[in-house]
Amino acid sequence: MRAWGQIDVDFRAIVDRNGMINIPRVGSIPVAGVRYQDLTSHVRTAVSRNFRNFELLVTMGQLRSVQIFVVGAARRPGAYTVSSLSTLVNAVFAAGGPSGHGSMRAIQLKRGNSTVTELDLYDLLLSGDKSRDVPLLPGDVIYFPPMGPLAAVAGSVNNSAIFELKGPTNVGKLLDLAGGLTTTAQTRQATLERIDDRKARSVDQFSLDYDGLKRPIKDGDLVSILSITPRFENAVTLRGNVAQPLRYPWREGLRVRDLIPEKEALITPDYYRRQNSTARVEAVTQGQLAADVRKLADEINWDYAVIERLNQGDLTTSLLPFNLGKAVLEGDPANNLPLQPGDVVTVFSKSDVSAPAMRRPVVVSLEGEFNYAGVYRALPGETLRQLVTRVGGITPQAYVFGAEFTRESTRKNQEERLKQAILQYEQDVQRAAATRARNVTSAEDAASLKAEAEAQQATIGRLRTLKPTGRIVLELPETPTVADLPDIALEDGDRLLVPQRPGMVSVFGTVFNESSFLYRDDKNVSDYLAQAGGPRKEADKGNIYLLRADGSVISRRNGGLFVSSLDSTRPMPGDAIVVPEDLTRTTLTKDLKDWTQIFYQFGLGAAAIQVIRKQ
Repeated sequence: MRAWGQIDVDFRAIVDRNGMINIPRVGSIPVAGVRYQDLTSHVRTAVSRNFRNFELLVTMGQLRSVQIFVVGAARRPGAYTVSSLSTLVNAVFAAGGPSGHGSMRAIQLKRGNSTVTELDLYDLLLSGDKSRDVPLLPGDVIYFPPMGPLAAVAGSVNNSAIFELKGPTNVGKLLDLAGGLTTTAQTRQATLERIDDRKARSVDQFSLDYDGLKRPIKDGDLVSILSITPRFENAVTLRGNVAQPLRYPWREGLRVRDLIPEKEALITPDYYRRQNSTARVEAVTQGQLAADVRKLADEINWDYAVIERLNQGDLTTSLLPFNLGKAVLEGDPANNLPLQPGDVVTVFSKSDVSAPAMRRPVVVSLEGEFNYAGVYRALPGETLRQLVTRVGGITPQAYVFGAEFTRESTRKNQEERLKQAILQYEQDVQRAAATRARNVTSAEDAASLKAEAEAQQATIGRLRTLKPTGRIVLELPETPTVADLPDIALEDGDRLLVPQRPGMVSVFGTVFNESSFLYRDDKNVSDYLAQAGGPRKEADKGNIYLLRADGSVISRRNGGLFVSSLDSTRPMPGDAIVVPEDLTRTTLTKDLKDWTQIFYQFGLGAAAIQVIRKQ
């Protein structure tokens, strides 16, 4: 304490066991039970009895600690040392509250041989009432008695739970503990499950009227509050590919066309959201804008919509299909069906229900050397060649032989087959490793087997990173025109990329100088290999192959898709000559020798070789 003016004091006072402080020239002042925020005014009042015209400042120096004891069904019983300012509530929370079988409603504070107060945590937790909270003194004992009678509330209440009962309780008080009824609670009907005299269970039904709320509750009771039915008595529902999926009030004579008065009611909000997206913050990946154009609107299935109706007589569901176009656009009475309360009308897009091929929207992306590159909607039955011709053809710089035609359905098929092939290969590797492990006779053999197993797993991991492109080889002649494009039927999402004519032929793999060389029409494979310095010693000369710009492969192997006389073959611009490494050094690479041919079927020729070379 500091005081200046008529009295000059700079004093440190200690509260004695009687709750008093002694100030020179003033005397003893009781402070026990005084709040810290009121301490300055309390001391000033006492000092002002003897002095006038002074200023006073009181601060807290050190708090005294008191020891208390927590016993009974507490979560963490024991002796606790707490601040002298601590209260019963502080100690209850410090001890973790009652245990799983302890009472929350009759926590006792014992001092000496008497009970000072009894705390009901429900009052504190449910209504914030701390009126039974008191300061603690040294030696106080906090006792958690066993849990009292229990009753539960379930169903349409705000807080379904098991509650401890205190004194006589009725249904109304129990519902108050549960936070009251929800909006959907049914007041006409509730159920009460009870154990009668520890012998049998019974169920009773009652209404939540005055008498029902006064119904007494016993230990073990379960009150269930039922919800009102979710059924709308006077509504019909419109959902699916519509502008506003909503429930509409039913009236006599209501028909489908009344729910969908105009065709604009079938444009979904997603269409306008995508249409109004004028700027992109994130980077646009290749083909993303073309994909956005395809996704701008989900086309409506005008041929099919359905009414779902629940027959109240036998509670069976009926589906009433109708032609949406005739109902909405023409008002055809045979399709503009009358509606009944509870009906659900569902409108589909063409992507929801697979329509006939002639009616499906087909959007194709033409990229590269086209006179009018872009995203186009194909006409019904239109082929690739017809589409390219219709939209203006190609530029003089177009390299049709190197055209890359990709299809999403093909990519998914390639991806699945590749996944199965890798899985089969992994199983073969594991079986082979188990067989070789049985023949290990030395530490060197074991180390070699371990190293090979690690290499196999690394290769399998790299194989899993490969992503098929979905490319389809068009089998074009070496100097094709638009007229040579195949009359292949188009699918939604198809993409045709026609590059500019390149001027290079690449050589890579196990050669002395991997590089790209100027294309000359009089050079063959041997000439380009010579320019690259020829194959190195570790090259697999018997498996050199030519990866064509059109996606096909020519190899020295005979039979199947491969032809002989590779050395004399004249590469086309954009072709790549690949010289693989001799893959006969380990069992692993022997197994991988045939993967090159397999990968071409997945559109992965160059990528596959790079994976094998990393092993």
